Amino acid sequence: MKKKIAFISEHASPLAILGGVDNGGQNVYVAELSEQLVKKGYEVDIYTRRDNPNIEETVEWQPFIRVIHIEAGPAKFVAKEKLLGYMDEFTANMLYYIKMNVLEYELIHANFFMSALVASNLKKYLYIPYVVTFHALGLVRKIHQKEKDAFPAERINIEKHIVADADQLIAECPQDREDLIVHYGADPSKITIVPCGFNPKEFYPMEKALAREMLNLDAGEKIILQLGRMVPRKGVDNVIHAIGKLKNQAALRLVIVGGEADTPDPVLTPEIKRLQQIAEEEKVADRVIFTGRRGRDVLKYYYAAADIFVSTPWYEPFGITPLEAMACGTPVIGANVGGIKHSVADGQTGFLVPPHQPNALAEKIMHLLSDEKMYRAMQKNAIRRVNRFFTWSKVAEGVHHLYREVILANKKAAEQEHVSPLESLSLLHIEKYLLNDSLYNKLKVQQ
Repeated sequence: MKKKIAFISEHASPLAILGGVDNGGQNVYVAELSEQLVKKGYEVDIYTRRDNPNIEETVEWQPFIRVIHIEAGPAKFVAKEKLLGYMDEFTANMLYYIKMNVLEYELIHANFFMSALVASNLKKYLYIPYVVTFHALGLVRKIHQKEKDAFPAERINIEKHIVADADQLIAECPQDREDLIVHYGADPSKITIVPCGFNPKEFYPMEKALAREMLNLDAGEKIILQLGRMVPRKGVDNVIHAIGKLKNQAALRLVIVGGEADTPDPVLTPEIKRLQQIAEEEKVADRVIFTGRRGRDVLKYYYAAADIFVSTPWYEPFGITPLEAMACGTPVIGANVGGIKHSVADGQTGFLVPPHQPNALAEKIMHLLSDEKMYRAMQKNAIRRVNRFFTWSKVAEGVHHLYREVILANKKAAEQEHVSPLESLSLLHIEKYLLNDSLYNKLKVQQ
């Protein structure tokens, strides 16, 4: 019999189209990990916020995987920075759904701090243990974004509470673990490092000529690829500045994939407008192609068509796109930050460079393109490395071991306390919950 668990991912649904402002690595993480966990004997319910009035409450997405849309605020897109005030409603409606459907979960896996806040509140009523993958930490974000960080100040106190309250914390890389310990005082024994991954059935090597033909890209050009969310912290401007340093190099092309629409509309994606202006200032507008958003079914062609994949964000909790690029046999030049410095082997599968330094990036681009022997070696090393360490199957194995420990510890504790979780919850409890002050208000930072 399969073990029943719940994922909470309040703003990142596995059903969402990727590439938008709030759709990226977390969506992929939730989707891919849940699919792999089914193979290891789990049945997964994924709770996410309803952001479309026309979508069904419960979607049978994959065998043994359901996506459940919870009412929390208006049924439309709301930027994740504005969602915290709806988490009480999310908690109450998730409690109601669980009660009405007589569901029992052995564990909750929360994704992001707001989902973890919901999981923490559920734990008080249902005694369900929870683990959390933060995907990003508020204090680290503030260090890099400063006053541009639009999340409420309460986030930090909530994260500190979660770090102390959660049964286990999943760090996506060694830097993530260090940040939890240094900035949040996390107990090292409660942290397990489990990286993100890629799907080898989705991303794999293919002939560059074929990939370029599929995308109508020039077979004779050297193509640099930037792919991901179009937000300032991703450092796409840094890549354009680097191309500006190389504008005298013939047949060099930068392809930028991502945005809020399938066309590179600067109105719908303001970041594209800013980047287009930078390309004009650098006098490389004719060297830069903005494609807009693309579906995951064609991303492998972009990775395979590129000579080099570049990702130089200011900071990056992990970064899945470098893995996908390497899986397609494309060397990566990445920023020496967060998860990228863990996944990219400097000098073996690509290069690591400091963020915000286009000169260093330009130098590595030319170094890689001018050494054919090194380039071929990096292609082989990249494919070998990601398949050895970073498949979603390997990720799920690590998560499965962690779940097993948490579930066993919770059962022992429940036996000692004689707790019967679901029986303790009634509609009256839910009504009382709605009337009580939320954890959010208790932890609210006084301005």
